[in-house]
Formats: sequence, structure tokens, C-alpha cells
Amino acid sequence: MVLRLGDTAPNFKAQTTEGDIDFYEWLGDSWGLLFSHPADFTPVCTTELGRTAALKGEFEKRNVKAIALSVDPLDSHNSWIKDIEETQHVTMNFPIIADADRSIAELYDMIHPNQTEKFTVRSVFVIDPQHKVRLTLTYPPSTGRNFLEILRVIDSLQLTSYQGVATPVDWEQGEDVVILPSISDEDAKKRFPKGFTTIKPYLRMTPQPDK
Repeated sequence: MVLRLGDTAPNFKAQTTEGDIDFYEWLGDSWGLLFSHPADFTPVCTTELGRTAALKGEFEKRNVKAIALSVDPLDSHNSWIKDIEETQHVTMNFPIIADADRSIAELYDMIHPNQTEKFTVRSVFVIDPQHKVRLTLTYPPSTGRNFLEILRVIDSLQLTSYQGVATPVDWEQGEDVVILPSISDEDAKKRFPKGFTTIKPYLRMTPQPDK
């Protein structure tokens, strides 16, 4: 199954390092960050899980719950957590799914046969509270993810979902945003009281509305 933007993320039940979960129930009314790892006790994954644990406060500010997945079993995960905490100087504070039968990895198309027949690639899914897939990223097993970029994209998704704007190249929190072309100048004057600059009829910049 190939998940595309706007698709409903499939629900599943799973064993995790924090107990058994039903994914939808666990997510509740939060956004979700579901990301996979090729295997336990691998160097890049160890750094990524440590980084996610260190960023827990940043995810919480955005109402995001993080959950990782590996096709190794639960006892392996629990042993690996000790290494993660020791080497990355963190306390693990989010669950890792034990997907030993690869059912969830296959449900979310996390295994790419041209890359590896056995292990997941580094997949990332951002899922909104309505269970819609809002972002997908796929990294090769050799390349670690940039979690600050993932946070940046979540900021953009949450802003643009409600404000009638889009975010331009390299946008960061607090910077100017783009008014959607579907909004007329007349409506833009009402919706964006801070004003806007027209660079081209289709390119109008305005200060970030919620700042």
C-alpha cells in the first residue's frame, strides 16, 4: 500500500516499549510523527532516537506525539534503549513499535525491495488529528534525518491548515508568509490586518498571522 498526501493513515494495534496500543486511540486529538528504523543497534538510528527524546518538549508544544518503529522484537528494543540512553545522554520518553512480522511496515510501505528486502527504510509520516497523512519523507538507511526540519514542516502544516497562507522557501517561525492566490486583494485586506506586499499579483507577502 502506497500512502499519499491526504490519504487516511491506517489504524493498527501494536506492541510497543510503553505497552500495547491502538494507534488511533493512542494518537487521540494530537498530531502524530511515525518514523521507522532499519534495525535495532544501528549507529544512525541510535542518534535519531536520542534526538527525538531530547526534542520531546518541542513536540509537545506543537501537540505532536512521536512513535518509532523497527522490525525487531520487543526484547531487542528494550535492550537497545539502554544503549540509546547511555550514548545520547537522554531518557527515552516515547514508544518504539515492535513490528517483528513486518505487518505495520508493509501497511505503511516502509520496506522498499530495491533498497533492502528485510528492513525498513527511514520513513517519516506526519499525521494530523483527523488521521490524514500530511507529510511523507523517505531517507536511505545511510542518511540520518534532520529533526529540526521535521519540526519546521510541522510548524508550516499547522499554520497553513488554518490561516489561508502558504510558507515560502526556507521559511522559519515568525517570518513572512505567502497569501494564497485564491484569496482576493479585498478579502486579504480583511483577513490580514497587518497588511501585505504585492510583488506579483500571484505573490503577496504578509507577516505571519498568528504572531
